Amino acid sequence: MTEAELYKKLGALTKNKDEWVWLLGEMGLRHPDKISACVPAVAGFLRSGDPLLRERALNALGRIGRADFSLIKDYWSAFFSFAKDDSPNVRLNFIWSAENIATNTPDVYAGFMDVFAELLRDPDEKVRMEAPEIFRVLGKRRPQFVEPYIRLLKKISEIDANRVVRIHASGAIKATEASKSKTFL
Repeated sequence: MTEAELYKKLGALTKNKDEWVWLLGEMGLRHPDKISACVPAVAGFLRSGDPLLRERALNALGRIGRADFSLIKDYWSAFFSFAKDDSPNVRLNFIWSAENIATNTPDVYAGFMDVFAELLRDPDEKVRMEAPEIFRVLGKRRPQFVEPYIRLLKKISEIDANRVVRIHASGAIKATEASKSKTFL
């Protein structure tokens, strides 16, 4: 099976919820209790030499952690090493995983925002396009985590060469400001 054929099959599985038993990340998001025994095996792929396996493991653990952080808590601190992974796709999936977890468990990111600030300057354009999104997600939930980075986000929103990066940085600022204004009402 070629990589393209595999992705096509995985896409079809993702659309068919009856087949989610084969997709631990998606199933974990909807039914975390049914996959808890599989979490250590999924986490084992974080140590793989194959970047595709590392990115898929990060993605799955992020989806599972969004539903029930306690299931991935033992592996969570190891996630931050992937912010500096050699593979841009692994770094991208690190951000996506973080966004998923931050949706329902934002407090665990206190003290880790510098890691994401570094990704705003990543040499890979796709990573830079996604990096402001964790600031948007957290800005909605914990604006105090994002406030120290507003000046940096503002600068990026004005001068980055990539239009999507500028838009996402602006979105992070707006989400943070909107959340702050709700707090003071």
